[in-house]
Amino acid sequence: MTENKVRVACIQPSSGQDMAENLRIACELARAAESEGARLIALPENVALMDHRDEAVQAQAAELDKHPAIAAFAEIAQQTGAWIVAGSVGARAADGRVANCSVLLDGDGAIVARYDKIHMFDVDLPNGEIYRESDSFRAGDNAVIAQTPWGGLGMSVCYDLRFPHLYRALAHGGADIISIPAAFTKVTGEAVWHVLNRARAIESAAFVISPCMWGSHSGGRTTFGHSLIVDPWGTVLADAGEGVGYVTAEIDLDQVAKARAAIPALQHDRDFHVPAGDEKVARAV
Repeated sequence: MTENKVRVACIQPSSGQDMAENLRIACELARAAESEGARLIALPENVALMDHRDEAVQAQAAELDKHPAIAAFAEIAQQTGAWIVAGSVGARAADGRVANCSVLLDGDGAIVARYDKIHMFDVDLPNGEIYRESDSFRAGDNAVIAQTPWGGLGMSVCYDLRFPHLYRALAHGGADIISIPAAFTKVTGEAVWHVLNRARAIESAAFVISPCMWGSHSGGRTTFGHSLIVDPWGTVLADAGEGVGYVTAEIDLDQVAKARAAIPALQHDRDFHVPAGDEKVARAV
């Protein structure tokens, strides 16, 4: 039976190159959030390892059933009964390739869903930072909606946030909550993090839970923090700001149905023609 209300949490660590230490801190924060009543706990992208070296990322990737991060978070779930969005980890497939993979664990610690990040962060930022996520990870191909005791959970990761058609599809597929674990850069975070998270919540008429990494990391990289919990009207219920920590908020899933009834935009989608010859627009649509 679906429960209407749940306290959710976003965990905000500052992970580095030591996986064991990263997991110790992340688990400590998750347990603290659970002690305050959180039943759905979300951790950020690359929670187990923030390392700019492709070879280190590849070397420390593992199959999900053997990954130290999944084992650590599954233990918390087993002990507390909380459901956990295990941020994202480097998941090695049978063919040896690695996916940037977000995992949902149920209250027994079992993997109930995995989502391989679709959109790779291959960008040159104005401040000189260069990112080539596709050098370390292969892109996923499938959108994922998992069933939880509180409704459908649509899964995404970080750079996906800039692709609204993904979230539209998740909403049409039955997502009442959308998770966006991230390691958003400080420069892009300052520019767009809040507005994009609020926009995705409004467009989808869904709750958005977006745990984001914070701090300075190897290779001179910095992440923005400001983990967010946003309601279907775009109201920010919790913002972790800067620093290591966590935030929680109680969400009422009845608000999803009310928002979608008040502004039934999801019922008003229509097919339309793209101007001939504009290949860039055609691909975007």
